[in-house]
Amino acid sequence: MNKLKIAMYWLSGCGGCEESFLDLGEDLISMLERADIVFWPIATDVKLKDLEDMPDSYIDFSFLNGAVRTEDHIKMARLFRRKSKNLIAHGSCAHLGGVPGLSNFFDRDSLLTRAYLDVPSIEKNNPGQHDVPEHAGLTDRVAALSHIIDVDYYLPGCPTPPELLKETLDSFLSGKLPEKGTVLGEKKSLCGSCHLIDTKPDYIDITDFKRIHQVDIDPGRCFLAQGIICLGPATRGGCKAQCIKANMPCRGCFGPLDNVSDHGLRILSMVASLIGSSDTDKIKHIVDEIPDSAGLFYRYSLASSIIKKP
Repeated sequence: MNKLKIAMYWLSGCGGCEESFLDLGEDLISMLERADIVFWPIATDVKLKDLEDMPDSYIDFSFLNGAVRTEDHIKMARLFRRKSKNLIAHGSCAHLGGVPGLSNFFDRDSLLTRAYLDVPSIEKNNPGQHDVPEHAGLTDRVAALSHIIDVDYYLPGCPTPPELLKETLDSFLSGKLPEKGTVLGEKKSLCGSCHLIDTKPDYIDITDFKRIHQVDIDPGRCFLAQGIICLGPATRGGCKAQCIKANMPCRGCFGPLDNVSDHGLRILSMVASLIGSSDTDKIKHIVDEIPDSAGLFYRYSLASSIIKKP
């Protein structure tokens, strides 16, 4: 029997999506009975030339995680696209730009100056302006994978839960391919599959937003009903509400539902709908209680938003 060929690669990210494969445990071993891993640098002894020498479209399924941050990332993404029949943007960073995409709030020079000159940890040993790399191979902006190459499927999550990864692999290895461009999650918001949905009121009027360290959270009650921002209403389901089961509100890593062009704006609209007051001063006071609202609303999706370079 000819086994399918699978590859995995890591661009700009934390490594959690690589761990999601390892979290498959014995299911990973079972997968190897049906497929060969032909390229996975963190776990196998492979070199770039091995990938370059493969015929075009040799790999059946390539899983690329991480955002595109450097010129080398662009080259590798294009190389994988050429060598792969199907290419999957694996995890929030590849899907939407992820946390690395938050650097798009700043220009490249500001980031390098901060990293090499201004960060407090090197204040006593300042290397000097001449030691700041001109560009360090960084692109002007962080990009999601689909901004650089054609992507066949999107596997969301930060990281992708092993259960969803297993379902996806089982489907792929069985030849049951979804429609190209599919985000491999639920078609409804997280609230629809959240175990706390019955405790969410039909109408919520928040008079002040609370942070999780400021209240004694009731784990059996909807976060929004307690005045704590949870992004479940504006975020795709499919994660089994794992964060919420751990008593942490959703932060949106599965991204927007279909036909939503800007996840951050959808979240902003959702949060605004929770404020019942029409008093401008009161609204400003309530909103000011959200620290780093831009970082919260665009935590995973700034690189895919309509916000342009500063």
